[in-house]
Amino acid sequence: MQSKNLKRIIMKKLYALIFALAFCLPTLVNAQGCDEPSDEGVNVFGFIQPKYQYNEHSANDDTNTFDFNRARIGVMGKIPYDISYYVVLEASPDNTRHDGDAYLLDAFVTYSRYDFARISLGSFKSPISLELNTPCHKLHTINRSRVVEQLATPDRDRGFMVLGGADTTLFQYSFAVTNGTGLFEKDNNKTKDYAARVVVNPHKNFKLGASYKYGESASATAGMPDDERTRYGADLQYKNGAFMLQAEYLYGKDVGSYTTGGGCGEELTVHQGSVKRDGGFLMAMYRFNNNLQPVIKCEFFDSDKDMGNNTEFCTTYGLNYFLNDWTKIQANYVYRAERADEIDNDIFMLQVTVKF
Repeated sequence: MQSKNLKRIIMKKLYALIFALAFCLPTLVNAQGCDEPSDEGVNVFGFIQPKYQYNEHSANDDTNTFDFNRARIGVMGKIPYDISYYVVLEASPDNTRHDGDAYLLDAFVTYSRYDFARISLGSFKSPISLELNTPCHKLHTINRSRVVEQLATPDRDRGFMVLGGADTTLFQYSFAVTNGTGLFEKDNNKTKDYAARVVVNPHKNFKLGASYKYGESASATAGMPDDERTRYGADLQYKNGAFMLQAEYLYGKDVGSYTTGGGCGEELTVHQGSVKRDGGFLMAMYRFNNNLQPVIKCEFFDSDKDMGNNTEFCTTYGLNYFLNDWTKIQANYVYRAERADEIDNDIFMLQVTVKF
């Protein structure tokens, strides 16, 4: 109990420090919360996502609640020469990872002398998956697809990453060596996880991506070899004016044990046994001149390919409205269908995203 109280006190002091920076350095703040630090010094940034969610259940046992999907604040900046830093706290009281307590989400230092080989060290997102590496405040639907939430995990880890290229170059790549245990645990064996993603830009409107990840973790059974996990992925994006089309496929093979959860704000749960899983999505959207953007997203996820009638299908009907460059309102109706026995589990969500 004393250690938990001490942790809360420390986190409150850390909050105070960050907010003090925000008010004491107003001329250095980038109000748009851009992803790249400027040359002006310290940038304080963040975003909040208050949300309403209605869940349909059988036997008229529906539930609804107001909560926070995410609430993040951070600092980033550059230090002479060619050094940058990026630190973000997750402060949503509704996150399940730390029982609602704030925690360090991203924290890394980057050496960017050469555009073709920038090096980052710290905690950061895994490089696999198009949708995972879309910033949370720029997601086209309120939630990521189920296959990304289940197979691109842990979504963040500690280690180092080498990356190069840009949207204007023919190739982009990222390669990471990490613990493989996520944000809150040290490595539990001698090996490291390896993750990589390559993006080809053959045309200014078209991108093709491929992802791969392999890792080992200590077995829960004494004397047994390490558990193994392998991920393969492919994705594409086509964008022409106000129209955008995205598609992604992920395949996962786990030997010895496998995990569920581990997405934004979710606890990573380990299960014993081997499993093969896969899934994907296809998403299209169009932004009109009045700042309305209808979105439709069709996805599937098979949580065990060795079992029949195990595939879940999901269609998200969304409408985004951009009030300005910093504020977005999203409404999503999620129709969920099961191949075996369909149940009442559709979802309606309304979310406001405000960046600063």
